[in-house]
Amino acid sequence: MPTRITQVDAQDADATTLRVEGSLYLADAELLERVCRDIQRETGRAVTLDLADLSFLDSDSASVLSRMRRELGVTLEGLHLFVQKVIELAEEEGHAE
Repeated sequence: MPTRITQVDAQDADATTLRVEGSLYLADAELLERVCRDIQRETGRAVTLDLADLSFLDSDSASVLSRMRRELGVTLEGLHLFVQKVIELAEEEGHAE
């Protein structure tokens, strides 16, 4: 399933929420990172990623999500156990370097 990114803001929300659906590979994760940077720069709002409908991500895209959380302060919500574990492994590898 291709990656689908949808903005799902509430009118009075303090953060911009993006729902990520499907499979997330490196090119899509890097695009998502650029989108998050642009949103933060243009609106000054925090970004939350809703990953509840994410069916797959590889270790490279997990590293990008980890970097986004660490460097941009992006909040990750709706993590399934598999997705959470892949991100945790990417974070552990990042600290080992």
